[in-house]
Amino acid sequence: MKTILALFCAMLAVEGLKADDRPNIVFIAIDDLNDWIGCLAGHPQVQTPNLDRLASRGCLFRNAHCQVPVCMASRVSVFSGKLASTTGCYEFNADFHQATTLESDLPIPLLFKRNGYMTLGGGKLLHSGFKGRVAESFDVNLTQGRNPTPSQPMNWPVKVWDYGAFPESDEEMGDYQLAEKAAEFLMQEQDKPFFLATGFHRPHVPLLVPPKWFDLYDRDTLMLPEVPDDDMDDIPISDITRQQAIAPKHSEVVRSGKWRDFVHSYLACISFVDHCVGVVADAALDGPNGGNTLIVLWSDHGWHLGEKQHWAKRTLWEESTRTPLIFAGKGVPQGATCDATVGLVDIYPSLIDIAGLNAPQRFDGQSLAPFLNDPNQKSDRAVLCTWLPNNHVVIQNNWRYIHYKEGTEELYDLSVDPGEFKNLANDPDKEPIKRQLASFLPAVNAPLLQIPKNKVNTAD
Repeated sequence: MKTILALFCAMLAVEGLKADDRPNIVFIAIDDLNDWIGCLAGHPQVQTPNLDRLASRGCLFRNAHCQVPVCMASRVSVFSGKLASTTGCYEFNADFHQATTLESDLPIPLLFKRNGYMTLGGGKLLHSGFKGRVAESFDVNLTQGRNPTPSQPMNWPVKVWDYGAFPESDEEMGDYQLAEKAAEFLMQEQDKPFFLATGFHRPHVPLLVPPKWFDLYDRDTLMLPEVPDDDMDDIPISDITRQQAIAPKHSEVVRSGKWRDFVHSYLACISFVDHCVGVVADAALDGPNGGNTLIVLWSDHGWHLGEKQHWAKRTLWEESTRTPLIFAGKGVPQGATCDATVGLVDIYPSLIDIAGLNAPQRFDGQSLAPFLNDPNQKSDRAVLCTWLPNNHVVIQNNWRYIHYKEGTEELYDLSVDPGEFKNLANDPDKEPIKRQLASFLPAVNAPLLQIPKNKVNTAD
């Protein structure tokens, strides 16, 4: 079997392209990682030395948000640079290759490929895998990076998620295998600019990683999220987050006595994927191509572990929308933080701006290059996150305004209420800020794309 290096060398020989100084791009996606990383201070006990080190070597966006709080649609937004209200991709109804609204658009890696980049991809990038134009996007498929599961659940009966110490070693984990394959390539000097994308599955459920990652934490002393008993009393009963919430219910988790176990398992999974990130990031920045390589790291959305009496995603609250976003490497100031409100939809236009490329399509996102040049500049940018048609949250600095399709509203001032415990939507004194935020709502909402059921992958 040819080695990865041999394949790349052969490719270079055939194409005969000379080296240039366009930046290499290392594109790291993480599944279901919320703000529980050290540099974002989402949980006081989390251990993420590699993510924290990567942030210290670049620019950490501390107020970054996804555009859809569910896997498939969020990734479509990232790969297209467009909002769900533009594409009609709101949930698991259509992946990139299925979306008729994106037929003339190029996904990120394909645009780089058509501009002379070598493209490599592996793991979970788009929800349905490498299909259609996405398959055309990559010269090399590194590995699917799927993680193993035990023959029988670790915790029986299992209603939603399994969790526990499995398998025995990192080497058995698909995420780690993907990291090693990516690092193998990155440690070889390349003569052609490359776009390398890795998509790590953890901490997506099932929450299974080797024992050593559980051993980092003392289960019995872990801090649990603050969840007031009356937290939902000022939320409209018709709130879509009540109607569309996936199991388990918070009351059921508390009653089962598994809340602490879930938190323990989620933290263990975060520390494991942090290690995988370190393998890739160190090879990218410290290897022979490091002087000309830019890393962008992001998660597709956040994750609730009881906050707002909710679990998982599919809400328009902070825990579902806030995500890590880090740029590091060529041209990025080290140790920088940026508090401007930004979105994952900004990644695509940012990368082509930095690389000096042109795109044939229009973007809803904006380049973040100005913030990378001056992270401390003042900004009143607002970003939009959408969950199903006509349900939006507008985030601007510390304000968070939620508007549901039936007309109900929520308003939070995170500067004094970071837990979103007090809904200010009915406070007459807040009417001016509410109107200001409402002005950012889309004038037109694309209808939910309808794709034949036999073509839709609805796995979460």
